[in-house]
Amino acid sequence: MSLGRPRFDPRQNQRQFQIRVNHRIRVPEVRVIAADGSMLGVLGTQEAMRMAQEQGLDLVEVNPKADPPVCKILDFGKYKYEEKKKAGEAKRKQTVVEIKEIKLRPKTDDHDLAFKVKAARRFLEAGHKVKFTVRFRGREITHPEKAHEQLDFVIQETEDIANLEGRAAMEARTMTALVAPKPAIMQKVAQAKVAAEKARQQAEREGKPLPPASASLPDLPDEDDDDDDDDDSDDAPS
Repeated sequence: MSLGRPRFDPRQNQRQFQIRVNHRIRVPEVRVIAADGSMLGVLGTQEAMRMAQEQGLDLVEVNPKADPPVCKILDFGKYKYEEKKKAGEAKRKQTVVEIKEIKLRPKTDDHDLAFKVKAARRFLEAGHKVKFTVRFRGREITHPEKAHEQLDFVIQETEDIANLEGRAAMEARTMTALVAPKPAIMQKVAQAKVAAEKARQQAEREGKPLPPASASLPDLPDEDDDDDDDDDSDDAPS
Protein backbone atom coordinates (compact mmCIF):
# COMPACT_ATOMS: atom_id res chain seq x y z
CA MET A 1 0.00 0.00 0.00
CA SER A 2 1.40 3.39 -0.97
CA LEU A 3 1.92 5.92 1.82
CA GLY A 4 2.21 8.83 -0.56
CA ARG A 5 5.98 8.67 -0.84
CA PRO A 6 7.58 8.56 -4.28
CA ARG A 7 9.06 5.23 -5.24
CA PHE A 8 12.79 4.93 -4.75
CA ASP A 9 14.67 5.25 -8.01
CA PRO A 10 18.39 4.39 -7.65
CA ARG A 11 19.13 6.41 -10.78
CA GLN A 12 18.22 9.59 -8.90
CA ASN A 13 21.08 9.03 -6.45
CA GLN A 14 23.74 8.23 -8.98
CA ARG A 15 26.81 10.26 -8.18
CA GLN A 16 28.79 12.16 -10.71
CA PHE A 17 32.19 10.75 -11.55
CA GLN A 18 34.52 11.04 -8.58
CA ILE A 19 38.28 10.77 -8.59
CA ARG A 20 39.42 7.53 -6.95
CA VAL A 21 42.09 7.90 -4.31
CA ASN A 22 44.16 5.36 -2.36
CA HIS A 23 41.97 2.42 -1.22
CA ARG A 24 39.18 3.41 -3.60
CA ILE A 25 41.44 2.27 -6.44
CA ARG A 26 40.42 -1.39 -6.75
CA VAL A 27 42.23 -2.57 -9.88
CA PRO A 28 45.18 -4.94 -9.28
CA GLU A 29 47.80 -2.83 -11.04
CA VAL A 30 48.25 0.74 -12.26
CA ARG A 31 50.66 2.80 -14.33
CA VAL A 32 52.32 5.18 -11.86
CA ILE A 33 53.61 8.73 -12.26
CA ALA A 34 55.89 9.88 -9.45
CA ALA A 35 55.41 13.15 -7.57
CA ASP A 36 58.19 14.75 -9.64
CA GLY A 37 56.48 13.75 -12.89
CA SER A 38 58.75 10.84 -13.77
CA MET A 39 57.24 7.56 -14.97
CA LEU A 40 57.58 4.62 -12.61
CA GLY A 41 55.88 2.15 -14.95
CA VAL A 42 53.23 -0.46 -14.16
CA LEU A 43 53.13 -1.42 -10.48
CA GLY A 44 50.83 -3.40 -8.24
CA THR A 45 48.25 -1.08 -6.73
CA GLN A 46 49.18 -2.02 -3.16
CA GLU A 47 52.85 -1.33 -3.86
CA ALA A 48 52.01 2.04 -5.43
CA MET A 49 49.90 3.00 -2.40
CA ARG A 50 52.75 1.99 -0.07
CA MET A 51 55.14 4.25 -2.02
CA ALA A 52 52.71 7.17 -1.75
CA GLN A 53 52.22 6.64 1.99
CA GLU A 54 55.97 6.57 2.60
CA GLN A 55 56.15 10.06 1.08
CA GLY A 56 53.15 11.31 3.05
CA LEU A 57 51.20 11.63 -0.19
CA ASP A 58 48.25 10.00 -1.95
CA LEU A 59 47.82 7.71 -4.92
CA VAL A 60 45.34 9.46 -7.23
CA GLU A 61 43.76 7.98 -10.36
CA VAL A 62 44.19 10.56 -13.13
CA ASN A 63 43.19 8.49 -16.17
CA PRO A 64 40.76 5.69 -15.35
CA LYS A 65 40.16 4.80 -19.02
CA ALA A 66 43.74 3.77 -19.72
CA ASP A 67 44.79 0.11 -19.55
CA PRO A 68 45.96 -0.15 -16.86
CA PRO A 69 44.60 3.06 -15.26
CA VAL A 70 47.12 5.86 -14.78
CA CYS A 71 47.71 7.07 -11.23
CA LYS A 72 49.89 9.82 -9.84
CA ILE A 73 51.50 10.22 -6.45
CA LEU A 74 50.56 13.65 -5.11
CA ASP A 75 49.01 15.65 -2.28
CA PHE A 76 45.30 15.15 -3.00
CA GLY A 77 44.17 18.02 -0.74
CA LYS A 78 46.45 20.43 -2.57
CA TYR A 79 45.35 18.96 -5.91
CA LYS A 80 41.66 19.62 -5.15
CA TYR A 81 42.45 23.18 -4.07
CA GLU A 82 44.39 23.87 -7.28
CA GLU A 83 41.62 22.40 -9.47
CA LYS A 84 39.00 24.50 -7.70
CA LYS A 85 41.15 27.59 -8.13
CA LYS A 86 41.62 26.90 -11.84
CA ALA A 87 37.87 26.44 -12.31
CA GLY A 88 37.19 29.75 -10.54
CA GLU A 89 39.72 31.60 -12.68
CA ALA A 90 38.27 30.11 -15.87
CA LYS A 91 34.78 31.21 -14.82
CA ARG A 92 35.95 34.76 -14.10
CA LYS A 93 37.64 34.96 -17.51
CA GLN A 94 34.62 33.62 -19.34
CA THR A 95 32.76 36.14 -21.47
CA VAL A 96 29.02 35.65 -21.13
CA VAL A 97 26.98 37.29 -23.87
CA GLU A 98 23.52 38.35 -22.74
CA ILE A 99 20.70 39.91 -24.73
CA LYS A 100 19.68 43.24 -23.22
CA GLU A 101 16.29 44.55 -24.27
CA ILE A 102 15.62 48.24 -24.82
CA LYS A 103 11.94 49.09 -25.11
CA LEU A 104 10.62 51.91 -27.23
CA ARG A 105 7.21 53.26 -28.15
CA PRO A 106 6.22 54.91 -31.41
CA LYS A 107 5.75 58.13 -29.42
CA THR A 108 9.17 58.02 -27.70
CA ASP A 109 10.54 61.54 -28.08
CA ASP A 110 13.98 62.44 -29.42
CA HIS A 111 15.44 63.12 -25.96
CA ASP A 112 14.42 59.69 -24.60
CA LEU A 113 15.56 58.03 -27.82
CA ALA A 114 19.03 59.58 -27.45
CA PHE A 115 19.15 58.39 -23.82
CA LYS A 116 18.31 54.84 -24.87
CA VAL A 117 20.88 54.88 -27.65
CA LYS A 118 23.49 55.86 -25.06
CA ALA A 119 22.40 52.94 -22.86
CA ALA A 120 22.50 50.57 -25.84
CA ARG A 121 26.08 51.60 -26.58
CA ARG A 122 27.06 50.85 -22.99
CA PHE A 123 25.50 47.39 -23.25
CA LEU A 124 27.31 46.73 -26.53
CA GLU A 125 30.65 47.98 -25.21
CA ALA A 126 30.22 45.57 -22.28
CA GLY A 127 29.94 42.70 -24.77
CA HIS A 128 26.16 42.17 -24.74
CA LYS A 129 23.73 41.95 -27.62
CA VAL A 130 20.90 44.48 -27.68
CA LYS A 131 17.33 43.84 -28.77
CA PHE A 132 15.37 46.98 -29.61
CA THR A 133 11.63 46.47 -29.17
CA VAL A 134 8.99 48.96 -30.32
CA ARG A 135 5.61 48.08 -28.87
CA PHE A 136 2.37 49.27 -30.46
CA ARG A 137 -0.80 50.13 -28.58
CA GLY A 138 -4.25 50.70 -30.03
CA ARG A 139 -4.25 52.30 -33.47
CA GLU A 140 -0.48 52.81 -33.40
CA ILE A 141 -0.24 49.47 -35.21
CA THR A 142 -1.65 51.13 -38.33
CA HIS A 143 1.42 53.36 -38.61
CA PRO A 144 4.46 51.04 -38.48
CA GLU A 145 6.58 53.55 -40.39
CA LYS A 146 7.29 55.42 -37.13
CA ALA A 147 8.74 52.27 -35.58
CA HIS A 148 10.84 51.69 -38.71
CA GLU A 149 12.20 55.22 -38.39
CA GLN A 150 13.14 54.69 -34.76
CA LEU A 151 14.83 51.37 -35.40
CA ASP A 152 16.71 52.78 -38.40
CA PHE A 153 17.90 55.62 -36.15
CA VAL A 154 19.14 53.45 -33.26
CA ILE A 155 20.82 51.01 -35.65
CA GLN A 156 22.59 53.88 -37.40
CA GLU A 157 23.69 55.35 -34.07
CA THR A 158 25.31 52.05 -33.01
CA GLU A 159 26.65 50.80 -36.35
CA ASP A 160 30.24 51.79 -35.49
CA ILE A 161 30.34 49.21 -32.67
CA ALA A 162 27.59 46.75 -33.61
CA ASN A 163 26.42 44.55 -36.44
CA LEU A 164 22.76 44.09 -37.30
CA GLU A 165 21.82 40.43 -36.85
CA GLY A 166 18.44 40.69 -38.57
CA ARG A 167 16.25 43.27 -40.24
CA ALA A 168 13.42 44.84 -38.27
CA ALA A 169 10.58 42.34 -38.00
CA MET A 170 7.07 42.31 -36.59
CA GLU A 171 6.30 39.98 -33.67
CA ALA A 172 2.61 40.24 -32.72
CA ARG A 173 2.20 43.90 -31.70
CA THR A 174 5.91 44.66 -31.53
CA MET A 175 8.66 45.41 -34.02
CA THR A 176 12.15 44.25 -33.08
CA ALA A 177 15.73 44.44 -34.28
CA LEU A 178 18.79 42.71 -32.81
CA VAL A 179 22.34 44.07 -32.89
CA ALA A 180 25.52 42.40 -31.63
CA PRO A 181 28.94 43.79 -30.69
CA LYS A 182 31.51 43.75 -33.46
CA PRO A 183 34.43 41.31 -33.08
CA ALA A 184 36.79 44.17 -32.18
CA ILE A 185 34.52 45.10 -29.25
CA MET A 186 34.38 41.50 -28.03
CA GLN A 187 38.18 41.35 -28.22
CA LYS A 188 38.43 44.46 -26.03
CA VAL A 189 35.99 42.94 -23.52
CA ALA A 190 38.06 39.75 -23.34
CA GLN A 191 41.29 41.72 -22.89
CA ALA A 192 39.70 43.80 -20.12
CA LYS A 193 38.62 40.63 -18.30
CA VAL A 194 42.16 39.23 -18.49
CA ALA A 195 43.63 42.51 -17.19
CA ALA A 196 41.09 42.63 -14.37
CA GLU A 197 41.88 39.05 -13.37
CA LYS A 198 45.63 39.81 -13.32
CA ALA A 199 45.00 42.87 -11.15
CA ARG A 200 42.85 40.79 -8.80
CA GLN A 201 45.52 38.10 -8.48
CA GLN A 202 48.24 40.72 -7.91
CA ALA A 203 46.18 42.39 -5.17
CA GLU A 204 45.50 39.01 -3.58
CA ARG A 205 49.21 38.11 -3.54
CA GLU A 206 50.14 41.47 -2.00
CA GLY A 207 47.33 41.41 0.54
CA LYS A 208 45.81 44.60 -0.85
CA PRO A 209 42.08 45.36 -1.22
CA LEU A 210 40.66 43.77 -4.34
CA PRO A 211 40.02 46.15 -7.27
CA PRO A 212 36.40 47.37 -7.45
CA ALA A 213 34.07 45.67 -9.87
CA SER A 214 33.26 47.50 -13.09
CA ALA A 215 30.45 50.03 -12.99
CA SER A 216 26.98 48.55 -13.26
CA LEU A 217 25.06 48.85 -16.49
CA PRO A 218 22.10 51.21 -16.71
CA ASP A 219 18.59 50.29 -15.60
CA LEU A 220 16.14 51.64 -18.13
CA PRO A 221 12.61 52.79 -17.29
CA ASP A 222 9.89 50.57 -18.68
CA GLU A 223 7.68 52.50 -21.07
CA ASP A 224 5.09 49.74 -21.40
CA ASP A 225 2.73 51.12 -18.77
CA ASP A 226 2.66 54.79 -19.67
CA ASP A 227 -0.58 56.34 -20.92
CA ASP A 228 -2.40 53.01 -20.93
CA ASP A 229 -5.82 54.62 -20.65
CA ASP A 230 -5.24 56.90 -23.61
CA ASP A 231 -3.94 54.09 -25.77
CA ASP A 232 -6.69 51.66 -24.90
CA SER A 233 -9.32 54.27 -25.69
CA ASP A 234 -8.08 54.33 -29.27
CA ASP A 235 -9.60 50.88 -29.75
CA ALA A 236 -13.02 51.90 -28.52
CA PRO A 237 -15.63 52.23 -31.26
CA SER A 238 -16.40 55.82 -32.26
